[in-house]
Amino acid sequence: MDNIIDGKAFAANLRAEVAAKVATLKSQHSIVPGLAVVLVGEDPASQVYVRNKGKQTVETGMQSFEHKLPDTTSQDELMSLIDTLNADDSVHGILVQLPLPKQIQEAAVINHISPEKDVDGFHLSNVGRLAIGEPGIVPCTPLGCIMMLRDALGDLSGMHAVVVGRSNIVGKPMASLLLQENCTVEITHSRTRNLQEECLRADILVAAVGRPEMIKGDWVKPGAAVIDVGINRIEAEDGKTRLVGDVEFSSAAKVAGKITPVPGGVGPMTIACLLHNTLQQACKINNVEVPA
Repeated sequence: MDNIIDGKAFAANLRAEVAAKVATLKSQHSIVPGLAVVLVGEDPASQVYVRNKGKQTVETGMQSFEHKLPDTTSQDELMSLIDTLNADDSVHGILVQLPLPKQIQEAAVINHISPEKDVDGFHLSNVGRLAIGEPGIVPCTPLGCIMMLRDALGDLSGMHAVVVGRSNIVGKPMASLLLQENCTVEITHSRTRNLQEECLRADILVAAVGRPEMIKGDWVKPGAAVIDVGINRIEAEDGKTRLVGDVEFSSAAKVAGKITPVPGGVGPMTIACLLHNTLQQACKINNVEVPA
């Protein structure tokens, strides 16, 4: 199907671009970007994600610093580690893997990270900059979405964009990025009245609501670009689990002009954009231009 946006291939190309720029940064300025990832607890999904981040960080020529802490870690202990990483000149990006154990306040931890090293883009300073259109660090998943949309559609000016989902991690920053692209933007969610009708108005439909296959093919305007951010595990007929998005791909793909699959769509872009952000911040912190 020629309307599928291949996020896996796009992410591979982005990682290759990052690796080339990291090599130039090393040779011209003797700077090696460093990414520190902190994992608290034993959540299996988080462990896999952190392992993949570390592997891809090293593959692009960056330094990977992994800190694995027990689920009994106190907030003060985690804050102390962040203080150390904030002060470490070899670390240009800090990511604390979420979710955190219940005894730790996530918001306090996120905002304890130096805004310049907040490569997830979750610090209030970076959130505010994005909201008012100032330069700052953009959250990785929305950044990956906007990169793929630009590549697939070119100029997005004037398009009607509908975002289904209002989370601080995807929905809200995605809306801000689309506004910066001169789209007319509408934020909807699971409680929006006549949600199907709103979705049908979209030239660009971004699904980030966290409900498996909620958006059907008859919710999609013919020719629209559909970006499916959802990652949901459901039980298949054979009793095994499978990954699906927030969009029913089989029906939506017949109508959409462009569409991302799950898996293989938005997911691979998240780590690639994390590496992109780390490279950008390594250059900014050291006051050098990002290699061409």
